[in-house]
Amino acid sequence: MKTIKQLASFGIALLTLTTAFACNTKEKKKTIELIAQATEPSAPKETNTVQIALLLDTSNSMDGLINQAKSQLWDIVNEFSYAKCGNDTRPNLQIALYQYGNDNLSANEGYIQQVLGFSSDLDEISEKLFSLTTNGGEEYCGKVLQTSLHQLPWNKNPDSLRMIFIAGNEPFNQGRYNYRTALANANEKDVVVNTIFCGNYELGISTDWKNGASLTGGEYMAIDHNKEVVHITTPYDEIIIKLNSRLNKTYVSYGSMGKSKYIAQEVQDNNALEMQEAVAVKRAVSKSSRLYNNKKWDLVDAYDDAEFEISAVENDELPEELQDKNEKEIKSYVESKKNEREEIQKEIQQYNKKRLAYISEHQKEEKSGELENAMIKAIKKQAKTKNYSWE
Repeated sequence: MKTIKQLASFGIALLTLTTAFACNTKEKKKTIELIAQATEPSAPKETNTVQIALLLDTSNSMDGLINQAKSQLWDIVNEFSYAKCGNDTRPNLQIALYQYGNDNLSANEGYIQQVLGFSSDLDEISEKLFSLTTNGGEEYCGKVLQTSLHQLPWNKNPDSLRMIFIAGNEPFNQGRYNYRTALANANEKDVVVNTIFCGNYELGISTDWKNGASLTGGEYMAIDHNKEVVHITTPYDEIIIKLNSRLNKTYVSYGSMGKSKYIAQEVQDNNALEMQEAVAVKRAVSKSSRLYNNKKWDLVDAYDDAEFEISAVENDELPEELQDKNEKEIKSYVESKKNEREEIQKEIQQYNKKRLAYISEHQKEEKSGELENAMIKAIKKQAKTKNYSWE
């Protein structure tokens, strides 16, 4: 009997270990199935989360880079929404943001600032990008790399994808902190560092940007950061923007941050629209994807969370139209908004497919040299090593 108990305990421990890794499942699948026959049902699988830190040079010459980041955030999010782990689950996405090389930042801190820690709040990420301004300064790549590696809570799941993208146009080895030390720390944390030189490809090589990427197995890329992003207008853009306005009306704010977050959503819509109509369209598409989730302030998204209870929300934390209603009435209202939202999101996705087909047909030349293309290329290449695929 003792031996049987030991074998059962070993089997459960092994099953727990093999299911702890969310994406690399090809070789483990058979082992899991065999053990599962002799043990209790396994615990829920750990959700895989991809972590990406953006380190942007905000010195005087980098206005073009910041504008590309603002306009192409939604391209990156939309592309990532199709990512799938080897076990057919969909990974979450967290983005952190640092700026460096700006005279407005503290010299004692090496002209470096964490603008945003890891966040999956797409409105917040957009807000922080739009808050960036440029000013001359000293660009210390090694220092900002080490700061982001030390400050951010990088996850430890060996199957998770952890990436840094650092962009700038000054020599990679500037400053007293040796970038090689930072990259050694990145290797210890299994964080891949990708370097984006804003300028001539050969100049980036001679100023150590390529070496900075190669030391962690990352990608070295050179882009024209001042290149104007050309968007193709389609017959579906106006339709998607109108659907986005309807989508916003399905949000039901609650809690202490509800009203301010509801307003922030519209502010970021306007920020995107002020850049270009096409940027607003891409943001609307992001809002129709699984990655746009606001359960911390929206009752509809919160309602889908198994741990959330509507009864736990105080009456004065509800929007006016729901105050003094009973729980059944509140649930009925939320469910109606949920159904409405799903229909609108489905419409946006359908029109976006037509939009992308139109763009493909009318694209005269391949896009190149843009921040979006550089990042997506690196993300897809490195994601393959963690058994990700794209649909």
